[in-house]
Order: sequence, then structure tokens, then C-alpha cells
Amino acid sequence: MRKPLSRPILALTLMTPIAGCATLGLNGPNATGPATTAAPDAAAPVAAPIPKPSAKTADSLDTTTAEQRAEAAKKPMGGETKLGTTIASLGDPADPGFWVKTGLVKSETPGRIEDPKTGKSAKVTLIPSGKAAGSGSEVSLPALRLLEVPLTDLPELTVYKL
Repeated sequence: MRKPLSRPILALTLMTPIAGCATLGLNGPNATGPATTAAPDAAAPVAAPIPKPSAKTADSLDTTTAEQRAEAAKKPMGGETKLGTTIASLGDPADPGFWVKTGLVKSETPGRIEDPKTGKSAKVTLIPSGKAAGSGSEVSLPALRLLEVPLTDLPELTVYKL
């Protein structure tokens, strides 16, 4: 007895709109970068535009402006809570803005990361990674560049909630 073709056709029909979302740029909360969901008056800088598909170098992938980098580099005057330390690695270099995906938070919130070796810091949007707090964090290309951390290093960074 042959299986009816209606099940596979139905499955493909239902999956087609989902597959088209990526083509249309409807990728959910990260479609325009993680920092865009923060309120405009939040401590995290405004999101940068998505890099061009042809971008291949750190300079071309980092679409933040000098003003955004300067704002992200400013240390806040109190009102922050130390969440802990994390081993950081480079996240998706094509995902624009200043962000950290970490297990140290359960919901998206403004924050700051600091390299304790140099004292350099960056205001970021803290995004839950869904992983355990000690499992490491992914950091955006602009944030690592602001800290002047080599992109292939795995620095230990201090994470603060603003």
C-alpha cells in the first residue's frame, strides 16, 4: 500500500512561509541587531546598521559610528550591579551594535563589560544566551574592538547590569 502524498506536501506548504522569513529579513529580535530593542533613553548605545553582504573585514563589518563608540566607551556614574565574570569570544561579526549574549542574565537589559586587565569598558545590551552562567559569553565585534581585545583571544571580562 502506498503512502498518500498529502502529508509531505502539507508539511512543505506549512514550512514555506517560515523559510521565507529569513529572505525577507524577518529574523525575529536580531533582525536589526540586538541593541535595537532597548529603549532610546536606555544606557546602551543605539544600534548600528547591518553590514553589507560583501563585508569581510573587521572594519567593514563594524558599522558603528565614532559617536556610538564614544558613547559606548563612557563609564556610567554609579547605579550598576556587578553580575560576575565571563570568558568572552567573538559572536556573529555580522550582527551589528554593542551586545553580549550571556548566561549571566535572564532577560535583555542594558549593561557594561570591562576588561579588568586594561580597565577599558563598553556599554552593551546584555542578551540572555540560554546557557549556564559559567558557560562563557559571545561579544559583538564592535564591543571587542572598543575594548581593544584581539578578536581571536578569549578574555575574561567583568559584566555589569546598568
